[in-house]
Amino acid sequence: MTNQPTSPTRRAVLAAGAFGVVGAVAGCQTYGNESAAAANGGDTDTNGDDAASAESPAENEAAGGGSAIASTADVAVGGGLVVADRSVVITQPTAGDFRGFSAVCTHQGCTVASVSDGTINCPCHGSRFSIEDGSVVQAASGLSPDQQDPLPSVSINVDGDSIQAA
Repeated sequence: MTNQPTSPTRRAVLAAGAFGVVGAVAGCQTYGNESAAAANGGDTDTNGDDAASAESPAENEAAGGGSAIASTADVAVGGGLVVADRSVVITQPTAGDFRGFSAVCTHQGCTVASVSDGTINCPCHGSRFSIEDGSVVQAASGLSPDQQDPLPSVSINVDGDSIQAA
């Protein structure tokens, strides 16, 4: 009788893959949030003032409408604001034109850390995305822009000086 190696079952392979994906995403999320917090003296909202988290979601909703995530004054024209605890980036490409994008980089799931010079920037592998439409301006190291997905849009509403999750 010969000892031949047996192949793992399909179920075992799928289960191992699922655990690996969950672990990798969790690792990138933690790294991204810690990077943003370390760069901002413990704040995760990159503007350094915790304005987006000053009230609880229940208090925000009781004040009227959806959940406030930022103030329009926090988002510079031609720039943006990363609200890492909500996984949202809010940009203002031109005065009064506010746009929302996912703060999760499409390369390996890190949280983007900053907005500068017209791009949303991921600290993990150098990805940069347009503040206008989330398109890839510079792909992660080793990739071409057509090999990486843009940041997905996130619906936001501007009500007076409050920016709310839609």
